[in-house]
Amino acid sequence: MTMLTRWNPYREMLTLRDQIDRWFDRPFSALGLASSMWDTMYSNGIPLDVVENDDAFVVKASVPGFSADQLDVTLEKNVLTIKGEMRQEQEREGEQYHLRERSHGRFSRSVYLPGEVEPDAVQADLANGILTLTVPKAEVSRPKRIAIQSGAGHSGNGHKALEGQPVEQTA
Repeated sequence: MTMLTRWNPYREMLTLRDQIDRWFDRPFSALGLASSMWDTMYSNGIPLDVVENDDAFVVKASVPGFSADQLDVTLEKNVLTIKGEMRQEQEREGEQYHLRERSHGRFSRSVYLPGEVEPDAVQADLANGILTLTVPKAEVSRPKRIAIQSGAGHSGNGHKALEGQPVEQTA
């Protein structure tokens, strides 16, 4: 025999709230959401700024605690990739950690540079935890200033048009 139960939206909301409360009561590691602080902080890769000017793309990456030998930077087909690894310090006998939040592990971050670049002329500088990469644009993709000739074959009327004055129409 099947028993019908009247639908009660409040009971369902309470059930959902109980499930959410239980989810937040468990530590994140038990849920498998974050195996380390590194996974949480850098799940999308390291933070980047990419700025374009007339001559180059300038990429700034936050890599606190890294030395130059812990980083690997490559540029292939306009895709700039920064990889690195921070090794975990070994625990020493007689020491006991009370708090351990500093990150460790590997990361990789790639960004597409929208324009032709000169891969052999990239400059890299690491200072105060900021990796700055200057990637010069190829001559082909640099903006060109076009000189405007006035009056060539138009009896000087082109010059007036440049000054915002109407051009006389000739038949």
